[in-house]
Amino acid sequence: MNFTEWDQRCMALALEEAQRAADRDEVPVGAVLTRGNVILAYGGNAQIELQDATAHAEIRMLREAGVREGNYRLPGTTLYVTLEPCTMCCGALVHARVETLIFAAREPRAGAVVSTGALLDNPAFNHRVRWTEGLCEAESADLLRQFFQRRRSAPGEAD
Repeated sequence: MNFTEWDQRCMALALEEAQRAADRDEVPVGAVLTRGNVILAYGGNAQIELQDATAHAEIRMLREAGVREGNYRLPGTTLYVTLEPCTMCCGALVHARVETLIFAAREPRAGAVVSTGALLDNPAFNHRVRWTEGLCEAESADLLRQFFQRRRSAPGEAD
């Protein structure tokens, strides 16, 4: 897929949010939700900060945009995220009726778009989320690699 300048800008913002998450000792994942050329929500992971296992960047953006829009359905939206979504997040994208997903890097352990499953391509779902990958892949992978290297080298820290 040919990524537009807008796509590049949105993923750059998602990467900034991923770095902010890392600065708070959260796994560095950032997301931006848009409709057309309007940003509806942006932010990063906050499971530790919020003591909430569901506080993935993707879920947080869907919640914020749903409140802002007054509807949990978000048709015509695009989600930019720095890491391949997990099973929970893929399900939420389908239920929210997100139109397009663009993610940077694959998540070989828990990614549910291509790595451990193909949930968004499941014909049983009543909504299809179009998706593509690879925008800013190296930058996202580097941020994740550095984060986990620091975490492993910190005294008393575990994965």
